Amino acid sequence: MVKTIDNLGSYTKEDVTFLLKDLSGADIEKSTLERERAIQNGVHYSEMLPVEYQPSKEYIKLFHDSLEKTKKDIALYVALAAEQIVHSRGLDIVLCSLARAGTPIGVLMKRYIGYKYGVTVPHYSISIIRGRGIDENALSFILDQHPGENLVFVDGWTGKGAITKELTSSINRYNKKHGTDLSPELAVLADPGHCSNLYGTREDFLIPSAGLNSTVSGLVSRTVLNDSLIGPDDFHGAKYYKELLPEDLSLFYVDTITSEFKGISSIVERELAGLRENHTDMNWEGLNSVRRIQEEFHIPDINHIKPGVGETTRVLLRRVPWKILINTEKEHYLEHILMLAKDRGVPVEEYNDMSYSCCGLIKQMDKET
Repeated sequence: MVKTIDNLGSYTKEDVTFLLKDLSGADIEKSTLERERAIQNGVHYSEMLPVEYQPSKEYIKLFHDSLEKTKKDIALYVALAAEQIVHSRGLDIVLCSLARAGTPIGVLMKRYIGYKYGVTVPHYSISIIRGRGIDENALSFILDQHPGENLVFVDGWTGKGAITKELTSSINRYNKKHGTDLSPELAVLADPGHCSNLYGTREDFLIPSAGLNSTVSGLVSRTVLNDSLIGPDDFHGAKYYKELLPEDLSLFYVDTITSEFKGISSIVERELAGLRENHTDMNWEGLNSVRRIQEEFHIPDINHIKPGVGETTRVLLRRVPWKILINTEKEHYLEHILMLAKDRGVPVEEYNDMSYSCCGLIKQMDKET
């Protein structure tokens, strides 16, 4: 069993503990084109990293503008999701965010529970990788440290539900292997894919932490599972980009939203009642949208369709996009998407028949001449 924890990330130790092996010295970054070719030729995406996107001053300004516009809404959605967690699971919980998109949301949920209930719940951030599963060494470490407590898994948003499915199968497998009774339920800030029952909103809007990479996620890379670097007893790995400390906005982001908790406290109960009244169980509506897109655009691999604002942003930042579909009814959420698409020369097409604000389509590399 792993007993040492690398001191990763720029968050405070009170906010989160990353259960990740520090791979900062490893040379595993690939250019966007090189990485895309490797992925489409069968190399698993988790075995390498993209080169970290360095945003322009204009894009950083857009981040600050979007944070200013949405900070109160995000604080409310954090509160609504956290209140549902407390209602269904109590306060003897351990927050377990899925690195890295889930990390800032986990930090905010921990802070909200502390603000509202005066209770300091533990918060760890661990790796889950599509097609490879959750980090079982990290799970076992948490259970050793917190026997008998409920683990609550937290992510930023849902797309077509791939991580929801991966989490469910991983936790079922872990429970069977270890005789545990962990719940695979996933709590998210935004659930446009309709594949979670614990959410703050189902609106597909720009969560500012989706618009940047490590500089709003504790300076931690996306997670890595590469047999040449990760042994059987290791946690999954990640890089800590200390050289980006001057540009780091991770604490600024969570501090800005935390400062809104007091202002929204008077409306939380009312909004929570409305959320419960209008609640519908997860119905995978987003996945149905994706299947329509797959059929209409003749896309062989469903993994080349990345729905929602968060996933489309990722496509533009670290994949090779073919085109971007936008829902014109939600265009007010998409300023940064349109900016990135223009900067990269990616075609934008109107497409309203989906439950998302936008969708990123990855280029089939074999289409190149």
